Amino acid sequence: MRLLPVFTLSLAGILVTGCGAIEEVTGAAQKTQQCIEAAGIVTETVSKITSVASDPAAVEKALNDGATKLTTLADDAANTSLKEAADGVAAKLDGYNVQDANDAVDTLQKVATDSIAWVDTLTKACA
Repeated sequence: MRLLPVFTLSLAGILVTGCGAIEEVTGAAQKTQQCIEAAGIVTETVSKITSVASDPAAVEKALNDGATKLTTLADDAANTSLKEAADGVAAKLDGYNVQDANDAVDTLQKVATDSIAWVDTLTKACA
């Protein structure tokens, strides 16, 4: 009869340890998913801007939408580094001011070039 309490305590310890391991795996999976999403938001934003480059209002909207998505992801980020990186990229996207067709073309060129560095920054934040 004395073995039963010891066995129960041992089993409880194994279950608690197992739950901690499951939480670690779940957290790592969530972080990986968020990192993939962050890079995808950048590439999606560049794609949208490219497709509407002749419409300054649509370019501005695509930039704002991308910034909003990154800010939302940053708010939900399971990783502080990813949060900071996503907030930084969102601020850059939000910082463009597209008033006319020339601004739209200039912004497209700048965003297309900078997006490579942004994806790299987001990816490194997830490492």
